[in-house]
Amino acid sequence: MSLDHKSTALDNGLRVLTSNMPHTYSVTLALFVGVGSRYEPNETAGSTHFLEHLLFKGTKNWPKAQDISEAIEGVGGVMNASTDREITIYWCKVAKPHFRRSLAVLLDMVLNPLLDSDEMEKERQVILEELRMSNDYPTHRVDLLMDEMLWPDQPMGRDVGGTPDSVNAITRDDLVALMQKQYGPSNVVISVAGGVSHEEVLEEIEGVTSGWKRRDTMSWSPVTLGQKEAAIRVEYKKAEQAHICVGMPALPLDHPDRYAQSLVNIMLGEGMSSRLFLEIREKQGLAYDVHSSLSQFRDCGSLVVYCGSEPSRSRKSLEAIMGQLSALREGFSERELEKAREYSKGRIMLRMEDTRSVAMWQGGQELLLNQVSTVEEVVSAIEGVTLEDVNRVAGELVDEKRMNLAVVGPFRSERRFREVFGV
Repeated sequence: MSLDHKSTALDNGLRVLTSNMPHTYSVTLALFVGVGSRYEPNETAGSTHFLEHLLFKGTKNWPKAQDISEAIEGVGGVMNASTDREITIYWCKVAKPHFRRSLAVLLDMVLNPLLDSDEMEKERQVILEELRMSNDYPTHRVDLLMDEMLWPDQPMGRDVGGTPDSVNAITRDDLVALMQKQYGPSNVVISVAGGVSHEEVLEEIEGVTSGWKRRDTMSWSPVTLGQKEAAIRVEYKKAEQAHICVGMPALPLDHPDRYAQSLVNIMLGEGMSSRLFLEIREKQGLAYDVHSSLSQFRDCGSLVVYCGSEPSRSRKSLEAIMGQLSALREGFSERELEKAREYSKGRIMLRMEDTRSVAMWQGGQELLLNQVSTVEEVVSAIEGVTLEDVNRVAGELVDEKRMNLAVVGPFRSERRFREVFGV
């Protein structure tokens, strides 16, 4: 059965989307802002993430961080936020009786934040600790190295949180200017899913946001792709495992072949019956965690294979990965494609039972694509992908000259990996 999806664009450009799910006890409210790290100059890298943190530190009606958290957690709800390259999301999930107050909290965070200077300085230290913590994790470091290789010397290749130097350089005026520029109503989508009606949500939003004026926004920094030969980066870290990533450019978010590309990724390395899992874990016993992942953005994307392996077996693990990537040129079978189709459709349908997943589904599409595809439309598109489509896309993805290898582990040089990687 289709979700009861409705949308309204207010006079100031604010878009409100709802899906009525009357069988649920919960309501998820998500506020999407069209801003992320690829909108930032190098000097203030991490400012979007910094601002996201600071909005939790007090508003006009909930002046302390504790007031905000207790308004949601005090009724059993969950609240969080995330910053990525193109989008910032503030969300909470609460029991149905508390949705009005929770919506009021979210709106107050973006309409009336205090942006207190003292709180900002305390939060600066928290963010610096967050950066240190993340960089202590080899899995994070290898991901960051891969991003830097895929998109060198540009915002897409930077850590979303910035660097210690850039975070230390961010001023309150920088955050105020960022908020005034990007947190305008025409750059915001409010997405609500659960046991509430579209009319109930609009009633709560319209009065509060009537004075929120439309404004111009900044543009994002487009990607420049100029890679002409394969590349390797190895970073020494004393660790029990070698953390290996092989990555290559992929198709953007709205490309006509995006569904075929998604199915290629599923067959290659998503789930316990994927080619990578069956070969590297089940057959050869080289790794506990091996998988591939697909990232898609407005004008670019990436397909990355990750494997964690005992250092002395890292070369053999890389050989197995490269063997599976090379085999993509030989094509998939109809049986593999059918299995991937059912896997993909099943995962989407299961997600739609959860109010948070539904709110994220419709809000993200609206903000990034300016339209929301229904579950039925996406399922139909997946069913329409042919074996010829996936084999063509797989062949186009595997280009030796655009491949990158990033390794974090107890290695002082690239020597053991060069021959396997072909550079």
